[in-house]
Amino acid sequence: MATSPVYPMYPPSPGEGVLRHPHWWQLRWVRYGALITLLALSGLVILALVRRETGTEGFLVGLGLAVLPVPWLITAFRWLDRVTPFPWRNLVFAFCWGAFAAALIAIVANSFATKWIATSTADPASADTLGATVIAPIVEESAKAAAVLLVFLFRRRGFTGIVDGMVIAGITATGFAFTENILYLGTAFGTDQLTGGHGVVSVTAATFFVRIVMSPFAHPLFTTCTGIGFGLGALYGARGRARRVLIPLGGLLLAMCMHALWNGSATFGQYGFLAVYGTFMLPAFGLLTWLAIWTRQRELRTVREELPAYVLAGWLGPAEPFALGSMRARRMARDYARHHADRATARSVARYESSATALALLRRRGRRGLAGADFVVRERELLDELWQRREAARPALEYAARTAAPAPARTAWAPVPYGHAYMPVPGHGYGYGHAHGPGDGYGYPAAPYPSYNPYRG
Repeated sequence: MATSPVYPMYPPSPGEGVLRHPHWWQLRWVRYGALITLLALSGLVILALVRRETGTEGFLVGLGLAVLPVPWLITAFRWLDRVTPFPWRNLVFAFCWGAFAAALIAIVANSFATKWIATSTADPASADTLGATVIAPIVEESAKAAAVLLVFLFRRRGFTGIVDGMVIAGITATGFAFTENILYLGTAFGTDQLTGGHGVVSVTAATFFVRIVMSPFAHPLFTTCTGIGFGLGALYGARGRARRVLIPLGGLLLAMCMHALWNGSATFGQYGFLAVYGTFMLPAFGLLTWLAIWTRQRELRTVREELPAYVLAGWLGPAEPFALGSMRARRMARDYARHHADRATARSVARYESSATALALLRRRGRRGLAGADFVVRERELLDELWQRREAARPALEYAARTAAPAPARTAWAPVPYGHAYMPVPGHGYGYGHAHGPGDGYGYPAAPYPSYNPYRG
């Protein structure tokens, strides 16, 4: 009697099995080296330009004040990213691109455009206003969006939704704002040195209050709109190519409009700045904060709803969907592994949590018909990663599930029929609900846990 393999077998593609040597520009170390060199040179040039504008003393003062909001913003975006965390190198790239490459593009392009307009119109005042309200938003938001685009294109598997777009865009904008604040604060300090201003009435104090205290979130707020556009585009997978292009462009356009309104608020009269800040910036910031938290919770709910399918197939333990769908339980699992084993085991648990979350999000896209052609291959890769780390992760997750569960439900866990939340069932042992795929065409490979090893034969 013929049997089907656990995983589908694919016919070899033409030329498969032939050893091919990649071109030198395709080597990983060449690409990383070129990128690091580009960012390093951009950093040296932009910092030299800023120091020339502010002077050495002004540069150091601006640097010391501009760094204050950076840890808070990075922490906020890292918190948002905890469900499906990006590798740290992607976040470092995003920050450095914003602080160095995007800032260099912006300062050069803005200066050139403003001087060209002033020369053409013979009206420097109008050129400055036009440069701040039209040229700067277009140039700066486009330069920051380039980082989001690069991650979207070259780290596509890790870029799966709105949260990913918001995180990359926000960290890029945080880097950009950091460099820009050095310039503005250093210039303000230089002005105070010339005019004798000091204390709370100084230009430096006023600039610090507006840029660091009142609106440290301004640039992240604008660029996050671009990130949301790319995140929505990522949700469509290989389908809806027009939407995958138009939605990110729409997000970029919205970011430019918000940036232009903010820059132009100073021209709206004596109280124009406060009016825009109170009626637009704060509500927009609150709305995007709510969207970020809601989307994060939605991803956790997806984990709880999608992973029971893999429990029924034997890939996951019965308590894991609950533990993986709770940030408190996930943190407890990592702490348990760290205290009872070592840091390497804790990192393995963290990788297990990340892979399981990616698997749940992948399956949700598959059920909705939005997965790409590599759905089965990607699912297999994620299941392989889970299987390799199961020895370290399962004891920690089971402990976390027992500890984090409501008191009446700590006795046992059992999945309910597929498509519903994974709920505790006291006193029923490790029962299994009815296994079925809801007519979506995406089944799940069997892995008779725990006695069967899928890597044997």
